[in-house]
Amino acid sequence: MRRSTILFFACLGAIFLATRLAHADILWADEDYHLAAAIQTLHGKIPYRDFWYDKPPLNIAPYLLFGAPSGWILRVACALFGLGLCALAYRFASVLWTRREGIWAALLMAFFLVFYFPGATLTLEPDTLMMAPHFAAIYFAWRKRAFAAGVLAGIATLFNVKGLFVAASCALFGLTSLPMLIAGFILPNILMLGGLAFAGALSGYWQQVWEWGFLYAKSPDPVSTGLIRALNWTGFHAALVIATCVFLFCRQVSQREDGQPETRWRFSAWLVLSFAGAAVGWRFLPRYLDGVLPPLVILGARGMALIARDRRLWLGAAAALSLLVPAARFGPRYAILASQTVSGTPSNWQDSAMDRDSQSAAAIIQSTAQPGDTIFVWGYRPNIVAYTRMPVASRLWDSQPVTGVPADRHLSISTPVAPELAAANRAE
Repeated sequence: MRRSTILFFACLGAIFLATRLAHADILWADEDYHLAAAIQTLHGKIPYRDFWYDKPPLNIAPYLLFGAPSGWILRVACALFGLGLCALAYRFASVLWTRREGIWAALLMAFFLVFYFPGATLTLEPDTLMMAPHFAAIYFAWRKRAFAAGVLAGIATLFNVKGLFVAASCALFGLTSLPMLIAGFILPNILMLGGLAFAGALSGYWQQVWEWGFLYAKSPDPVSTGLIRALNWTGFHAALVIATCVFLFCRQVSQREDGQPETRWRFSAWLVLSFAGAAVGWRFLPRYLDGVLPPLVILGARGMALIARDRRLWLGAAAALSLLVPAARFGPRYAILASQTVSGTPSNWQDSAMDRDSQSAAAIIQSTAQPGDTIFVWGYRPNIVAYTRMPVASRLWDSQPVTGVPADRHLSISTPVAPELAAANRAE
C-alpha cells in the first residue's frame, strides 16, 4: 500500500475518532437496544427464548466483541467500523476504475457517515452494520465469485432482513452463477437457524424478527411522513445524487477507460433494489436509507472523478454547495459537544434529553439495587437497562410486546399493531 494511502486513511481514522468521541456520553436510539441485548447475553440469556429481541441475531455480536460497554470504548468501535466501510468503498471503486475513484469513494463515505443524523450513521445498528457485508457481497458478485457473494448476502440478512435485496442485487452480476449464489446465501442462514433451533429459540425468532418486525416497519402514514423523509434524505445527499447522475447519464462514460463495455444497467439496478429495500414499510427513517449509501457512494465516486477530470465547473459547484448543507446542519454540534465535555459543562441538547433522563434514572436504580435484582422498564427505555447492566426480569423486558404498540410510535399513538400477540404476552 502506498505511503500516501496509509496517511489518507490515518487522517480519516482521526476524523472518525474525534467525531465519535464527541458522543461518548450519549447512547442513541437503536444502539442502546442492541447494547442492552448484548448485556443480557453476557448474563447467560438466549435471545428470542429468554428475552424479547426483534432484530436479527448478528446485531448483538459486535457489542459482545468488546464486552458491551457504553462510553469511549463503544465510540472507538464505531470509529473503526466507519473506517472499515471507507476501506471497503475505496477497494471496490479502485478495482472498478482507478485509485482516484477509490479516494473519492472513501471521502464520500466518510463525509456522509459524519454529517447526518447521529442515530442513522454513528451507531452500530442493523441498517448501518449491514453496509459492510453489502459492500463485500456486491464486490464479490462483480468479481464473479458467486458463492462468496452469496455467503456475504446471507450474513447481511442476519443483520437485517433487507439483506434479501442485497442477494437480489448480487444476482444481477451473474445469473448463470445463481445456484452457487443461492447455496452461499443459504449456508450462514442454515447454520444460524440450526443454532437457534438447538437453543429452543427458533419459534421466538420467527415471531419477533419476522412477524413483529414487519409490523414495526410498516408506516401508519406512508405519504405525508414516508415520502417527505425520503425527499429530505435525498436533499441532504444531493451531492451523491448529482455525481451518480453524471455517471449514469453522461454520454462520455458510455465506455470504460480501458475500452470494455460499461455495465451501467447493473449498477442502476443495484441502486434501485437498494432503494426498494429501504422503502419496505414506507417509513423511510433516516437509518433505513443507509442501505442506499453503498451504490450511491460507488457510483457517485465515479461521477465526482468525471466532474473533476472533465472540468465540469457548474456540476462541481453544485456538488460542492450540496455538501455545505449537511456540513452546516450537523457539523457545529460536534464542536459544541466536545467543548462541553472538556469544560465539564452539562449539555442541554434537546436531542439527547431523553438519554440524560435515562442516565439519571439508572443512577437512582443503581444506588438502591441489591445483588440478584432484575429490571423491567415500562415504556421503551433500553438505555436504562444498558446503563444499569442489570438482567431483565422476564422474557418481556419493555412494554412494546405487552401493549402491541411499537417503539417510537408509542410516543404519539396507543393503537396496537398486534392486539392478539399483545394479549398473549400480557397473559404470560
